[in-house]
Amino acid sequence: MEYGFLSVLPPIVAIILALRTKQVYIALLFGIWFSWLIINNWNPLEGTIAMIEGMVNVFKSEGNTRTIMFSALVGALLIFIQYSRGVEGFINILNKKLVKLEEKKSGYSRVMVQILATVTGILLFVETSISSLTVGTLYRPIFDKLKIPREKLAYIADSSSAPSSILIPFNAWGAFIMGLLLTQGIKNPIGVLLSSIKYNFYPILAIGIVFIVIFSKKDIGPMKKAEKRTLETGELMNPNSKPMISDEVTSFPPKEGIKAKAYNMIVPLLVMVFMMPINLIYTGWGSIEKSTSFFDHAMQAIGKGSGSSSVLYAVITALLVAMIMYFIQGIMKPKEAVNLTLKGISELMPLALLMLLAFAIGNVCKELETGIYVANVTKDWLSPELLPAVVFIISSFIAFSTGTSWGTFAIMLAISIPMANIHTANVTLIVAATLGGGIFGDHCSPISDTSIISSMASASDHIDHVKTQLPYALIGGGITVVMYLLFGFFG
Repeated sequence: MEYGFLSVLPPIVAIILALRTKQVYIALLFGIWFSWLIINNWNPLEGTIAMIEGMVNVFKSEGNTRTIMFSALVGALLIFIQYSRGVEGFINILNKKLVKLEEKKSGYSRVMVQILATVTGILLFVETSISSLTVGTLYRPIFDKLKIPREKLAYIADSSSAPSSILIPFNAWGAFIMGLLLTQGIKNPIGVLLSSIKYNFYPILAIGIVFIVIFSKKDIGPMKKAEKRTLETGELMNPNSKPMISDEVTSFPPKEGIKAKAYNMIVPLLVMVFMMPINLIYTGWGSIEKSTSFFDHAMQAIGKGSGSSSVLYAVITALLVAMIMYFIQGIMKPKEAVNLTLKGISELMPLALLMLLAFAIGNVCKELETGIYVANVTKDWLSPELLPAVVFIISSFIAFSTGTSWGTFAIMLAISIPMANIHTANVTLIVAATLGGGIFGDHCSPISDTSIISSMASASDHIDHVKTQLPYALIGGGITVVMYLLFGFFG
């Protein structure tokens, strides 16, 4: 059955509702219900029952179920690492380096501590909130001592979290996006996601701009004024600023009476990252015909492997390794391990719920053929050359307005992929534009959860953080639009 213009109403309603309420869960849930209401001829009872069954059917997909399980178990791994004082041990190593830097001129120390904060944020790509919290909380005393404004710390914490999570997709982000791609009929989601990284210009530029600003010691706009203020007066914030600090935004309390060791964080994370390509090879090995060499066979197997299986097996392996390490060191006992696992899962249940709703709205938009309708309507005036830039801009607007990149991915991938197919555009490029737009809009938005957490962890005024970060984000976004136009027209 063809639904015509009705097929675009649910995502439009979901976007408007998200704008008005700032509640992405409610917006997605209503969008799903409205979709099934249309499919069931406006019968509210049948539409409601169909909506419930639609969400249940999300779990019929093994890939969706694995992805949701992975996201929950990542929470357990993160709590294990915090409880073992692994993050603290890692920061202690960095602090020893900084003590030596204190003997040198302060300008060198200021540059190096900012570089170390950025690198820490990138290395903690497993989860954006943990990345922002760790950078903001642990580097704040050092930044204050070296007279670096709180706005600069919040900017570094924010700009090294989500961009690194999307560029190193061996985490919940990667699993979530692969699930959405699978929902839209992409046969090789891991291959498409990995191939899209080189076209995902905004996150690359966002991280690159941070390093340029740090090394050049050149700031622009409100950040330049903040740097001048702190260097001349020692004031870490503007006189009328209100630092955004919340007792709720803290890391899980570490265990008392044990030594902080960096390898308690590094080893489990390395195991998880290392096991992902190994599991891709394992799950894809049997589907490849004999190759000329073992290396060629392995490379082909990675492209054919199951992304959802790989990330799930990887996080379970990392959890087991962490448990064994901590048992041997006497950090935790079996009962503590179980309690921490359940605590970690509960911490990331909102993430799992968002995944469930995102997969559900993706499925129902496919049922309504929303993407196909939009693509057909725009076929006559929207050229394939303009499509990447247009998709990036629309995704940016949605993410800026709603404050969530994940909600944007859920809505836009269901529309942009069918558009790419009908317009015969490069699907990988369109996926990259969708994801990059979500990150850019989220970066600029004052209601973004990542930006709010960065302000809280850095004890910065939130509006000051948004104002000082915005010029850098706009530069990256503007260059990205130009890049997509160039790639669209010239390939």
